[in-house]
Amino acid sequence: MLDLKISSISSKQKSSKKRIAFYTLGCKLNFSETSSISRDFDKDKFSKVSFNDVSDIYVINTCSVTSNADRKFKSLVNKTLKINDKAFIVAIGCYAQLQPRELASIHGVDLVLGANEKFKLPYYLNNITKNTTGKIYSCEIEHVENYVGSYSLNDRTRSFLKVQDGCDYKCTYCTIPMARGVSRSDSLNNIILNANKIASKGVKEIVLTGVNIGDYGKGENGDKEHNHSLLDMIIALDKVNLIHRIRISSIEPNLLKNEIIEFVSKSKSFVPHFHIPLQSGSDEILKKMKRRYMTSMYKERVLKIKQCMPDACIGVDVICGFPGESEENFIETYSFLNDLPISYLHVFKYSERQNTEAFTMNKKVPTHIRNKRSNMLRMLSIKKRRSFYESQIGKKTNILLEGENKNGYIHGFTRNYVKVRAPWNPDLVNQIVFASLKEIDEEGFMRYEVII
Repeated sequence: MLDLKISSISSKQKSSKKRIAFYTLGCKLNFSETSSISRDFDKDKFSKVSFNDVSDIYVINTCSVTSNADRKFKSLVNKTLKINDKAFIVAIGCYAQLQPRELASIHGVDLVLGANEKFKLPYYLNNITKNTTGKIYSCEIEHVENYVGSYSLNDRTRSFLKVQDGCDYKCTYCTIPMARGVSRSDSLNNIILNANKIASKGVKEIVLTGVNIGDYGKGENGDKEHNHSLLDMIIALDKVNLIHRIRISSIEPNLLKNEIIEFVSKSKSFVPHFHIPLQSGSDEILKKMKRRYMTSMYKERVLKIKQCMPDACIGVDVICGFPGESEENFIETYSFLNDLPISYLHVFKYSERQNTEAFTMNKKVPTHIRNKRSNMLRMLSIKKRRSFYESQIGKKTNILLEGENKNGYIHGFTRNYVKVRAPWNPDLVNQIVFASLKEIDEEGFMRYEVII
């Protein structure tokens, strides 16, 4: 029906379609929301194009976690103006909620939408006349209490499924509660409905995403209390047919209960891969950050995972150069991570964010020291990943292969997040193969041999 309808449109009508392009900065949650927002557009009125193509409208979903994301936004605006200096540029997302006036003042930006308004983007595009200064539509974050579900369908292999939004934690370095509001959750029924929609498209892997998904169930159906727990959701999703793999994108250590670990270890769908933010291996710094655990609890969680799933992959977020982090504090962090059976690190240099408690703290760590500590942790991550990969040589496992030809190779991931590659073969796209892991190649990928 759709093809017939499109073919009947006259050439004049086709040319009157507005071209629209999207770009996402930041996390998996942003990707899921961009994908859902882009699907809202009437295909008779809008034509979605690549962000590198000439477009009438460019929409940038912003991030506020680091100052680098801020700079990237400005760079993208300049890029779009070089492609089309008459383009209508829209900013949505976390940075747009936190600093709308700053974004609106950037040359070329025409429209800034806050946390509530971004989901009504088509409504605000009835008039796309270029503005001298950007227009702002944004409410105070205290008034953002509604929940909008979303999921991505940009990749045939995996989908990011949003299950939760907002955060009630008050970590001293973080702007996310100010950008996304209070913790609130999708209803369990809607999550299962969306998972089935994803499965019907042939997607084989779902990645659960949110701001603080361990807090799932709070704010479900608009209630202030928890209606369901994360474990309830995991058990329900495990029963969805046609989804081969489900990953939990990131979960706070204090919310990663033993019952969840034990269920995942026996699950048919949930994979042995956990990403657990640490932020610091020094209890003194964790207290300054107002994290809700100490290193002893973190270690317990990691060891519990390895007890239940010896081959589990465990990723860690860590921040270096937080205000007051002494050389001794950093060595504590390095040694703590070095001794833990983890698999890789995501390393962040502390980035000053206005209106956070840490912004006003004394004893700032000089930039060159932050850089040095970051480099040390990145080298540790390389060592940890290599050691984890070496432990998997000879293992027999399922590999899900992806859809992009990367310099003549097809890439894929095992259930426990070992990245593999083989010569490009289009017949293998979005296929699961049973294989033996053979060796690590010169670029750090695992080679494999398919078992017939």
